[in-house]
Amino acid sequence: MYTPEERNRLRDALVEAARSDERVTGAALTGSAALDAEDAWSDIDLAFAVSGDPAPVLADFTARMHRDHGAVHHMDVVFERTVFRVFLLASTLQVDLAFWPEADFGATTPKFRLLFGTAQEREPARPPDARRLIDLAWLHALHVRSSLERRRGWQAEYMVGRVREYALALACLRHDVPAVEGRGLDQLPAAVLAPFSETLVGSLGDVGRAFRAVIELLIGEIGHVDAELASRLAPLLRELC
Repeated sequence: MYTPEERNRLRDALVEAARSDERVTGAALTGSAALDAEDAWSDIDLAFAVSGDPAPVLADFTARMHRDHGAVHHMDVVFERTVFRVFLLASTLQVDLAFWPEADFGATTPKFRLLFGTAQEREPARPPDARRLIDLAWLHALHVRSSLERRRGWQAEYMVGRVREYALALACLRHDVPAVEGRGLDQLPAAVLAPFSETLVGSLGDVGRAFRAVIELLIGEIGHVDAELASRLAPLLRELC
């Protein structure tokens, strides 16, 4: 396990490497460090603005991470024209390095603190669309029913989890907390979260009970978005159970 001091030293070294690379025209802290909200379990999140082709810069930083900083594996997440290269270190530290085209470099969330260079004005990232979440929830609810009827217990359990995920995301939107990747779940009021404990599946024989519980909570969340839609969907959703 890494220490916060080790994490900070590595982050400083990476920022210094970026400053000394003429191809890197800007850098920013992202993630929890940008909000002074780090704890012992936080990872490293950095964004770099790159002039010209980012591929050589990406390759050089990747070699540095494996050669000098104990990276044992890495993966990429691509969003628009930005490559987020995610490294796993031998210490279990996660290091996320984002390589942005210079013209795209700028804040889309509050988790962005410019270290050097110039940030472009960007449209803020939008939260998930509530109606899209509703549609995905009822779609997966259909698959719970068909999985149960086909005696596919593991698939049914998976689908119940997806319905719960979308219902909880709706609750997060309603309470103005982050609604992606479970980031806002622990910020929900206890009175909102407590009923969702009934949607957890204890065993494959328990899927039907958990399904009934999550459907009722989903109907309630739909009602907060569109009462008329909830009244139309409620009988169908309950029939699935």
